[in-house]
Amino acid sequence: MFPITYLTTIRFAPGALAGLADDLAALGVSRPLIVSDAGLLATDLVDRLRAALPAGLDAPLYGETPTNPTEAAVAEALALYRAERCDGLVALGGGSPIDLAKAVALLATHEGPLARYAAILGGVPLITPAVAPVIAVPTTAGTGSEVGRAALITLADGRKLGFVSPHLIPERAVCDPDLTLGLPPGLTAATGMDAVTHCLETYLSPRFNPPAEAIALDGLVRALAYLPRAVADGADREARSEMMMAALEGGLTFQKGLGAVHALSHPLGGLPDVSLHHGTLNAVLLPHVLAFNDGHVGAKYDVIRERLSLAPGTDLAAYFRDFTAALGLPTTLSAMGLPDRHLPAVAEAATKDHSAATNPREASAADYRAMLEAAYG
Repeated sequence: MFPITYLTTIRFAPGALAGLADDLAALGVSRPLIVSDAGLLATDLVDRLRAALPAGLDAPLYGETPTNPTEAAVAEALALYRAERCDGLVALGGGSPIDLAKAVALLATHEGPLARYAAILGGVPLITPAVAPVIAVPTTAGTGSEVGRAALITLADGRKLGFVSPHLIPERAVCDPDLTLGLPPGLTAATGMDAVTHCLETYLSPRFNPPAEAIALDGLVRALAYLPRAVADGADREARSEMMMAALEGGLTFQKGLGAVHALSHPLGGLPDVSLHHGTLNAVLLPHVLAFNDGHVGAKYDVIRERLSLAPGTDLAAYFRDFTAALGLPTTLSAMGLPDRHLPAVAEAATKDHSAATNPREASAADYRAMLEAAYG
């Protein structure tokens, strides 16, 4: 039996950032470390967050989060956390700063090394409730990490591993759609397709969790209806709000497990010689995984077609490939700049990824290699 849990507090509304001081007080955090990235430091969002802190609080900032968070960056942020005598974290950004903050919160209260807590290495039961409190403030609508129980970190040896525990779910999620209004079209599309993939993969996961499936379907419908609008007009507040909710719903369903898309995108995202955006990878891989899983999901493809008002028998792989193309995203791995020499190692790594266990159809290294070759173009 797999437990069904929904265990965090979410404030969702335009202007929700204004309540940050109340969230810190509720958690007893008096000196948080702000975790963000260089892209956000070039905007006014960090200043807006600082303005929402309690009066007189000059919180330290770690702003060097890489696009794919690394063990080295975790160590740097942890050193700052300890030097500044912090007692909690506020993560501002997309999935990368939020995941990095989770890893810092873990190592701030648990003895290292980080690898011992990786899910695939048996580390889940080693993570205790002692994890330092994290407040997540998403500025993209995609990862759902603000309510998710996992962090993806690339270790020093190159492995991109998942750290999974209900104790890693942020204590507070501050979901303010206004913070996404400046997101450019390409990043809006890429992060949005991350949310789409989360909703699809969690719905198709074979674990029994009807509440999560209902949430995933609702998120999928929202994302497909509003993502084109958000890409076309970044100032469309309704579309931005609906996309943030779709991403949140995708994150709420993580406990059901993901699948082969993420089993592939995780090692692809950890490659040292090429930087591949996670959401774009998911968009490119999704059609090929849907084709692979066809016939192994019961009536779920029919339910998806019905909820999306598609004709019976519509080819879902083709539908999502065309949807991705219409957003202006690449539809092949070669177009993303991936050297094909990586395909064999990525296929093998996918079989060991924690998301592989909840794909509806078991996949071998040869199966993953075939999916990668089809996606390569």
